[in-house]
Amino acid sequence: MTPDRFFTLMLLLGSRDAVTTQELASALGVSLRTVNRDLNWLRDAGLPVTAHRGRLGGVTMLPGSGPDLTRLTPDERDQLSLTGLDEQQRAEIDASAESRRALSKLAAAQPRRVDELLPLTDVVHVDSRPWRQARASGATPASLLGAVRRGRRLRIGYDSPRGSCPHDLVVDPYGLFAKAGIWYLVADRARVPRMYRLERITRWEEVGRPRRIRESETLATVAAALVDEWEHDHATEVSATIDRAQIERAQRIFGLRLVRDDQEECATGHRVTIRFLHLEDVRALLPFGSAVTVHGPTEARAHLRDLATSLARHYAPSPTS
Repeated sequence: MTPDRFFTLMLLLGSRDAVTTQELASALGVSLRTVNRDLNWLRDAGLPVTAHRGRLGGVTMLPGSGPDLTRLTPDERDQLSLTGLDEQQRAEIDASAESRRALSKLAAAQPRRVDELLPLTDVVHVDSRPWRQARASGATPASLLGAVRRGRRLRIGYDSPRGSCPHDLVVDPYGLFAKAGIWYLVADRARVPRMYRLERITRWEEVGRPRRIRESETLATVAAALVDEWEHDHATEVSATIDRAQIERAQRIFGLRLVRDDQEECATGHRVTIRFLHLEDVRALLPFGSAVTVHGPTEARAHLRDLATSLARHYAPSPTS
């Protein structure tokens, strides 16, 4: 169990008289099997967690055995239920101040003895943003949060990287999703789920009618499905050899899209398969230069050759120079 899921689970159990395992799974964005495993872990740790069957049953925890939530305002409880965000990301949705107040109240309620270990919050700091990330333009998380929480349909201007001008789109939002330091609006468009980078949303407005999302889906389930699709779906599968000195860099850049063939390693490089969603995306191999040798497919080799030729022509010495 991750620390943030443990804390959220304790908040859920401590703030309700009884909660079903299905409600816990939905709130945590995990499966029923994972919830039951987490509950067994709490019991094994000595926490008084009980489960009662029946229509009026549910999972409960004895009062006073979890964190003291009585001093928290409803907004502070709501902010603490956000998991996985660092201080900068909480500030981006205007949640930083209330989160700090809530954490200070919990810490004040549990004074530390001299011989106890230092609190984790004193010795662990998390910054989930990528290195050298440029300041994002476009819509900010805080500006969109109110409309998303009101459950309204949105009209957005979206500057797609594959389009020549911003598109005017009507979407039904599930919510905001932070992945690797980048914020996305997760929404259905014509009942088809999509992720829209906030920095590419040039304008937005509420349409004036409630959103229409699929009843069986939540923000967590839709985001997880879209991430899985992005990481595994592909139209072009490139076979290549990467120099040993560059294999770690390639793995950082391509992630799960790069699969090493450990059966075909040589003294100078690693044989790999890299999956690309579009043929045009193979241009991401250009920065590796001759450290990458693409073996196939033929159209990928041809496209890289055309790109390299165009680049060489662009930087060729001028006849007059």
